[in-house]
Amino acid sequence: MTEPTTETAPVPPMPEAPPAVPAEPAGPEAPAAPAAPVPVRDRRVLRAVIRWTVAVLVCGSLGAGTAAGITSTERRDVPGLATESDGRWDYPKLSLPALPKDTPRPFTEGNREEIHYADERKLLLPAPATATVDKKLNGGWVTSKQFTAEYEEGKRADLELALKDYAVRHIAARGWTMPDGTASRVYLLQFDSAASADSFKDDEIGIGATPGATLAGTAEFKLDPDWDTSGSDLPTATYVYLENPPAGAEETRQAYVVAGDTLALIVQSRKGKAHAVPFHQTVVLQNQLLS
Repeated sequence: MTEPTTETAPVPPMPEAPPAVPAEPAGPEAPAAPAAPVPVRDRRVLRAVIRWTVAVLVCGSLGAGTAAGITSTERRDVPGLATESDGRWDYPKLSLPALPKDTPRPFTEGNREEIHYADERKLLLPAPATATVDKKLNGGWVTSKQFTAEYEEGKRADLELALKDYAVRHIAARGWTMPDGTASRVYLLQFDSAASADSFKDDEIGIGATPGATLAGTAEFKLDPDWDTSGSDLPTATYVYLENPPAGAEETRQAYVVAGDTLALIVQSRKGKAHAVPFHQTVVLQNQLLS
């Protein structure tokens, strides 16, 4: 029996080497050969990397834009970022009332007596938001007796007589109480001229280093050391006082504004401590309305 023979597959002949290319003569350096094409799989990886890079850049720019928007917006306007109040009250937007035809403002050329020709009731500071308005001092005219009731009993008769002597034209008043218990009263006394208002302030009230006439239920007062008028260019005179400690169960602050023919009395009192910030704010705004 003959054994099967194993046949070997024929090996294909080696291809002949291509003929050698003759060397070119030396010359300028030839440009670099183009890069080899990127395989399909590598191109896909590259596109994915680019997409993620763009996404990161976009998210970064959006985040930066949001941060810039928050920092440029007032914090109280951004939900969740409201800052604590610094104590100022929310007063309505203020504006000066219209004047009667052909009448000047109090501190303009041609108004030598510095008369306020606008209705004094419209020059009263309005009550702030959340305030409860005093029904007896609701922004209208009040009697001299209502005004003098702010002072200690022994001074009231003299002040009422002085108001008659100086022929006070009008007294407008507004009062209110805030939720924290701070009670405020503002009185505007209008005289026939700036000279009369000054004389009443000096000779009858006695305003100076102390407020002169004592308010009912209060002790001695001193000039408010925290009141700063260095940056004010208003044509008015302002006197701001703080009750000397200890003030008792209730602390009172008071101020006078002399504005031409008008003398303003501003009083704030509160059980415990009467805060300086809302009081100064009230004085500044009432001063601006009279200027």
